[in-house]
Amino acid sequence: MPLVRIDLETGRTDDEIRLLADVVQECMTDVFAAPDRDRYQVVTEHPPGRIILEDTGLGLERTSQQVVVQVFQQGRDTAQKQALYAALAERLEARCGLRPEDLVVSVAEVGRDDWSFGMGRAQFLTGEL
Repeated sequence: MPLVRIDLETGRTDDEIRLLADVVQECMTDVFAAPDRDRYQVVTEHPPGRIILEDTGLGLERTSQQVVVQVFQQGRDTAQKQALYAALAERLEARCGLRPEDLVVSVAEVGRDDWSFGMGRAQFLTGEL
């Protein structure tokens, strides 16, 4: 059950944002094997200048189209994470026109006890999931 946060600068249309979120979800199902209807995404738009992404000495030139994708998940190995980075860069460029230089992805590992899907219960621990 990945929880995905997508941060971007204001200026895209609703359709552009939905397509971007859909492509990210496709990567969750194809690369991370997330089950159908296991879609947890939060898309946040920020005014210009509120996302600051320097290049960490890599020589990357970013534009106002930059996007940050944060994935909170459990149980994926290094190979799956690397496959996710590649799939997101490739598919977002092909389908959304997002330059790979404008994409920053972070994957964080969380435990089974770090989730509640509602009702004040930890469903992974109670056996509901």
